[in-house]
Amino acid sequence: MSAGDTPALSRRLLAELVGTGLLVTVVVGSGIAAQRLSPDDVGLQLLQNSLATTLGLTVLILLFGPVSGAHFNPVVSLADWFVGRRTRGGLSGREVAGYSAAQVVGALAGCLLGGAMFEAPVALSGTERAGMGLLVGEVVATAGLVALILALVRTGRGVLAAPAVGAYIGAAYWFTSSTSFANPAVTIGRTVTDTFAGIAPTSVPGFVLAQLLGAALGVGLVAALYGLRALPAEAVVVPRAGTRVDTTGGRP
Repeated sequence: MSAGDTPALSRRLLAELVGTGLLVTVVVGSGIAAQRLSPDDVGLQLLQNSLATTLGLTVLILLFGPVSGAHFNPVVSLADWFVGRRTRGGLSGREVAGYSAAQVVGALAGCLLGGAMFEAPVALSGTERAGMGLLVGEVVATAGLVALILALVRTGRGVLAAPAVGAYIGAAYWFTSSTSFANPAVTIGRTVTDTFAGIAPTSVPGFVLAQLLGAALGVGLVAALYGLRALPAEAVVVPRAGTRVDTTGGRP
């Protein structure tokens, strides 16, 4: 892949900022709508929130994937760097820092936008999400997400990432105790809304540590199942323009 095939870093950072922002807008906006439409049924609120997130994430990956890879998540960017560091196929350390900063800024802006549409007051969340069960849920959610993405790329099926990742996150809303944040940027962004989707700032460190652990486990699982030699990490999540995916694993 020639240098000219990869979009400029400024364009990729813009895609990550806007994409992550819109993802959080979907999560927060649908959470507020669900809370107002079904005030007495938390289960129905979660169903409405998870369905909107599943569909919204799928669309956003399709929209921004060809530019930046549609990471929208610092642990995905970190995994991209880790598995591609030997072949220089993934992000550089500088790019990971840029992607992560753009994702966090976008998440905070997206949360504020979601609240503004519903005229919800800007306030730090008072929803404490703590306890070993919730942290285990975040480890499981993040490990599954990272493993899914890397496995798709490793087997040359990155084009399926949009529906697959959307479906996984929608399912993980229900089968994990934490409702599957699985994303440090989104976790930070959701601290500035005291609504259904919020998380108290004091709960963020534990969630982020659990997400980092989950990401490491996800990478380890894919290494055990498929190997990581010659893994084309530059294709995460969706192959960028000009990306050529090698599915041979370095074999002749």
